Amino acid sequence: MREPLTILVAARDEEATVGTTVRALRRHFPHAEVLVADDGSRDATADAAEDAGATVLRLRRRGKGQAMSAAERAAPPGRLLLCDADLTGDLRPLLAGSGDLTIAAFRHRAGGGFGIAKEVARRLIALRSGFAAAEPLSGQRALSSRGRRAVFPLAPGFGCETRMTIDAANAGLEVAEVELELGHRATVRDLPGFVHRGRQLRDLLLAAGPLAVNFRGQRLPLVGWVVALRREPAVAAVAALGLADDLWSGPERGFRAHLRAGRTTGVLKLFGIPLVGLLATRRLSGALLVGLAANALNQLDTRPGRALKAYLAGATLVGAPVGTAVLILPYDLREMAMLGDGGSNSLGALLGLSSVSRLTARGRWCAIGALAGLTLLGERRSLGALIERTPVLRELDALGRAS
Repeated sequence: MREPLTILVAARDEEATVGTTVRALRRHFPHAEVLVADDGSRDATADAAEDAGATVLRLRRRGKGQAMSAAERAAPPGRLLLCDADLTGDLRPLLAGSGDLTIAAFRHRAGGGFGIAKEVARRLIALRSGFAAAEPLSGQRALSSRGRRAVFPLAPGFGCETRMTIDAANAGLEVAEVELELGHRATVRDLPGFVHRGRQLRDLLLAAGPLAVNFRGQRLPLVGWVVALRREPAVAAVAALGLADDLWSGPERGFRAHLRAGRTTGVLKLFGIPLVGLLATRRLSGALLVGLAANALNQLDTRPGRALKAYLAGATLVGAPVGTAVLILPYDLREMAMLGDGGSNSLGALLGLSSVSRLTARGRWCAIGALAGLTLLGERRSLGALIERTPVLRELDALGRAS
């Protein structure tokens, strides 16, 4: 007996088409639940979907990938069929095979741009997984339970399909493409169409890079490594150590856990970051400041914007550069991207390096004492919980953050 099927429909401002799509899906798949992820629509999309018989998740606008991930969390166990809200045609052939991920390829192409986004997506999939995709951007996809576990939560935005294919192929799953007679509302070569494709290209590039799951269970791009682009070798080295921890870290948390585990990326950072500080400053105080400041910001990077706000506050005291942090902050606060260890460690290193040149000897050792105390406190108690229990800190921490 085949597993139960749930159909997930991504929708934003699709009042005119979603009802027709849902009714067709219910006719073709009478035993499946149709779950529409309404990604902050400004029209009556949700009402039209409900009138057609769908269950609707009314979400704040987060982007396609996050909307579909929220719908997947709400869906019962079993197979999934993913579908766009403006689709016409029959998706039943997608479920005829035994593949873990089956992708619908449109037999006839209508409208669209110059094919740049599609070609970039193909190349990214081939580069990251070796799979040769004919239809890398199609939103019409069937997933087995095994495929579902391998690809969710999805990458955010319009990069979700590209990363889905990469993840499925890298997991060794069977990925297939089936050519079908389907139609949808194509974007045209006008200003809104080019803006849409620009966003799509941005999302594709971010989705193919390093990703991590945040405290809400959302999968976000790690963008903190851009701090390394300042062309300071010490900062670049710390960013590389942090990124290694992002990509290959285990379940260990805190100095004691890493030291007990032995050879972990956390132990590499524990010794590597102070060594970078020592080589860059030729001072013991420099090594301690770089290492402790990097760890302090890393401890604070547990909620959107928290570590960046701490960095900006520290930067005003020691004259550290603020441009990159200001650029990243809105994306971090809106949960569109994450600093990761690569970002929080390298920003902390910037604070430490700036402190060496800005503070007197006494000031440096006072800062080392304060940072060491913060590190010990963070080993014993949650700094985030302490912030959330302290009225003034709690308000500052929440400022600008998505609810």
